[in-house]
Amino acid sequence: MELAYYSDYAVRLVNTEEPARNRDALTSVEVIRELFGPATQMARRATESDVTRFRSVRARLRAVFTAADEGDHTGAVDLLNSLLLEFPVSPQISGHDYLDEDGRPRWHMHLADHPSNATAGYAAIAAMGLAFHLTEFGADRLGLCQAPPCRNAYLDTSTNRSRRYCSDRCATRANVAAYRARKRLEAERPVREDQTGLTAENSQESTTPAER
Repeated sequence: MELAYYSDYAVRLVNTEEPARNRDALTSVEVIRELFGPATQMARRATESDVTRFRSVRARLRAVFTAADEGDHTGAVDLLNSLLLEFPVSPQISGHDYLDEDGRPRWHMHLADHPSNATAGYAAIAAMGLAFHLTEFGADRLGLCQAPPCRNAYLDTSTNRSRRYCSDRCATRANVAAYRARKRLEAERPVREDQTGLTAENSQESTTPAER
């Protein structure tokens, strides 16, 4: 498994909450197990107690994305480092899950963890994956969707660092909203110009002959 893959763990967890919409999908052990994806062994460790712990880690990961999105890259790194210190992992070479066409292992780096609970395991992987992404591509590649009220987290992998939205759906919605706003301004401009002209004409008519 490529180390870059692990960065998606952070995105998946952060996006279980939509603060602006007051929505929270992180409500059960089943949701936590789905977040683990193919890491079924770790997922089986999840209990009801992990729901609250996962929410705490989620808030800290969102803080990393928020700091990066606001241009506070040092702050984002500091917040991420605190997670790395609290939830350490041990990189190991693995190949047992992936075989090439000849049946030989496809060796890759794997993050081995030894957590006391499911939250610690997930947090370790998410933090390390995010750290690899940040150091490889830069802190400005961590963002929050600019289509209000979304604010979902995303990882910018575009060639020109141009990503601003978490999905094509949000990008389309933002573009449509901007187009409609421009059309409203264009429709209102002639009205404002007419009102300005009438105001000036009325002002001239209201002056007395002596004033003229």
